[in-house]
Amino acid sequence: MKSPSRPYRMTTRARAVEETRTRVLDATLALHEERLTADISLADVAERAAVSVQTVLRHFGSREGLVEAALAHGAATVEDERRVEAGDVTAAVASVVAHYERRGDGVLLLLAQEGSEPFVRTVTDRGRAMHRNWVEASFGPLLPTARAERAEAVDLLVVATDVYTWKLLRRDGGLTVGRTRARIESLVRAVLALHAGLSGPQT
Repeated sequence: MKSPSRPYRMTTRARAVEETRTRVLDATLALHEERLTADISLADVAERAAVSVQTVLRHFGSREGLVEAALAHGAATVEDERRVEAGDVTAAVASVVAHYERRGDGVLLLLAQEGSEPFVRTVTDRGRAMHRNWVEASFGPLLPTARAERAEAVDLLVVATDVYTWKLLRRDGGLTVGRTRARIESLVRAVLALHAGLSGPQT
């Protein structure tokens, strides 16, 4: 007969394993937001996560395995941070600005390396695709239906909500978070007003 405590012990162990895995992934992402990729070792990740290098390897198999898992974990985290109800302009802008306040400087550090680090280029390419998908999902109900006009509106909204737009206003211009958010929302609403009511057959 199985001990009544065995399922509990297994659940507790599984939870501990998952918590350790998440801590390592969070440490990997945090380090990439702070340092050049070439300067980050498995030992650095292990130290940040308060585990051993052997533990990192046991969970992910190799540095490449860790990187792939970190990419997936980071993408899921960003999607959760930026998810809003479609069509709510104020909420969408507030969400993306809050995201840049947390991670914008780290994103800029990655972008500065994409020309020399193939791994980083993979990350930034995925980030650009994710941002465009977020724009289409967040503002979808407000976009024109004609294909060419919709694509133009999405292009402009991608620029209006891009991390470099945040940088120009917040870091270079020294605006407060509130004013940065207001400026970006003005840009977004201007784009939407420009394309308001535009619809027609797909081209």
